Amino acid sequence: MQQTRRITEGAVLSGIFIVMLMLAVFVPFLSMILLWFLPLPFIIFTARYGWKPGLVMAAVSMLLSVFLTALTGLPFAILSALGGLTTGELMRRRKEALLTAAAASVAYTGGLTVIYAGTVLFFNIDPLSVLQDIMRQSMEQAQSMLSSLGQETSGELEQYGEMIDRFGRMGPLLIVFTGVLYAFLTQFIAHKVMRRMNMEVQTFPPFRNWNVPRSLLWYYLLTFIVYLVGIEEGSAVQTVIWNLFPLLETAMALQGFTVIFHYCYSKSIPKAFPILLMIFGLILPFILLLARMLGIIDLGFQLKKRLESDTK
Repeated sequence: MQQTRRITEGAVLSGIFIVMLMLAVFVPFLSMILLWFLPLPFIIFTARYGWKPGLVMAAVSMLLSVFLTALTGLPFAILSALGGLTTGELMRRRKEALLTAAAASVAYTGGLTVIYAGTVLFFNIDPLSVLQDIMRQSMEQAQSMLSSLGQETSGELEQYGEMIDRFGRMGPLLIVFTGVLYAFLTQFIAHKVMRRMNMEVQTFPPFRNWNVPRSLLWYYLLTFIVYLVGIEEGSAVQTVIWNLFPLLETAMALQGFTVIFHYCYSKSIPKAFPILLMIFGLILPFILLLARMLGIIDLGFQLKKRLESDTK
């Protein structure tokens, strides 16, 4: 009976995945929504039955994706299966939500790396180069419009051109950012759906209690010193710094925002205030700078613990 139920549920969830995949591939305006739900069938099935049955479901889904969408849907199937199986298995083992998200981030990042490498090796297409070409074309159109209006090219366009040149060497940064974001958002969606299905899940702790590893502080300071000293243009070290430094800056800012959320909570300040501050931080650099400074102080001197002792 259990075996029959497992096979039936696997077939149903595989069917749901294939329908979502085909809609994402053949109906472009739906893809931006459905991409966040594609790992969900794998997460649910693996959380219930384990990674071995989940692996069988993933293999069947990949074969169906190749048959129904040619090779177009295969990258999405690979990515969804890798992250979905990882998330689902750790949920089944009742691991902490943050640990599950961290492991899923590694899985999605690995999947994106494999897909990127496969695209370059087998199809001789570099997605980053394609994006660079599109960005250069838009910049050239802007320059021609300014010239036709009798205006000189602005310094902002020149900076934009320099950014495009850097963009081609920042593939690892983009892949890691995408993998981490995808892991957290898909897990958040999975929690909402699985609760409605009366499935037990480990929820994320309050954001104010999140902490990045303290070792990242030393990596950040070391990278910052190297960045200030200066690096040889075009060297491998420069590529590493360009990709590593923004990641570490983001980690410090994230830690800083947890301090702000913690302070607001301890002072009974409405939750809307730190949320708005975090949103404005995406567009106002000085807020991000403040958050990074708070994050560095917290990791170095355990600022949140000191705030706790002051409020007692």
